[in-house]
Amino acid sequence: MSLSNAPQTAPSLEAEAPAPRAGWLSRIAALVLALRPRQWTKNLLLFAGLLFTLDQPHPTEHFLLAVRGFFVFCLLSGCVYLLNDIADVEADRRHPRKRHRPIAAGLLPVPAALVFAALLLPVALVLAWGINVKFFATALLYFLVTVLYTFSLKHVVLVDLFALAGGFVLRAAAGSFAVRVPNSEWLLLCTTLLALFLGLAKRRGELMALGDNPATRRILADYSIPMLDQMITIVASACVMAYSLYTFFAKPNLGRPYMMATIPFVIYGLFRYLYLSHRRGVGESPESALLEDRPLLVNIGLWILVTLLVMLQGKI
Repeated sequence: MSLSNAPQTAPSLEAEAPAPRAGWLSRIAALVLALRPRQWTKNLLLFAGLLFTLDQPHPTEHFLLAVRGFFVFCLLSGCVYLLNDIADVEADRRHPRKRHRPIAAGLLPVPAALVFAALLLPVALVLAWGINVKFFATALLYFLVTVLYTFSLKHVVLVDLFALAGGFVLRAAAGSFAVRVPNSEWLLLCTTLLALFLGLAKRRGELMALGDNPATRRILADYSIPMLDQMITIVASACVMAYSLYTFFAKPNLGRPYMMATIPFVIYGLFRYLYLSHRRGVGESPESALLEDRPLLVNIGLWILVTLLVMLQGKI
């Protein structure tokens, strides 16, 4: 009987949508996927404030607060992803990759996603309030900016890129607030430039994969490959320069000239990402490059290791 009922479903990939309704475990799995745990790697920026102040004394509580802050932003970003997929469900179904997302594929009903998002948000905000007021305000601002991006700003040329960058900057700022250290202007500047670089590369990857197809994302019609390449060149150059100046002149690093040893890893990371974007077509999905490209992972690991050695040299 189950075989006879199969032709009644849509012949496309969405035909598998009714199957998970048979069990709550499948529904939970779809919900977890809808939270996009692969993209939670962006929230690792919350540890930047702690990493670059390891030459200062930190009680154990600070490390626990940083982990808690990371968890809060994972909840907040998961909530935003649910709202984004609900808002873009029709466009996602016409997208060659996004049509596999649980809500677009029918694996997770829209009402269930809305209910879970409504439950997730207050939990995240309560946890954020428990860290401190500045962290709570930054987390709330992050949520508001990303929701505004989802429903409005992502359709405004250039503003969409700065809104994306703003989400990264707020993550970095929240991480510093969580461990009660001052926000470094150098950290915020480097974060802004790196986020713009990733955002531009993402738009370029989308344009290469989809063209200016308004059925998938109408903002792409306002961009072109040559224009994005010029912007990427400007931002990548500025990012390298800003980070280099940070290693030379940032106050936490005075007397620590070895911090400049991390510059080659930053340059290689940018070059490797450009290579992956141009030759492997991963620019549309930054988290895939971060999680799946072994040379890039090794480079990031070495950058972290050298940074730790430099910051802790006076304590070893």
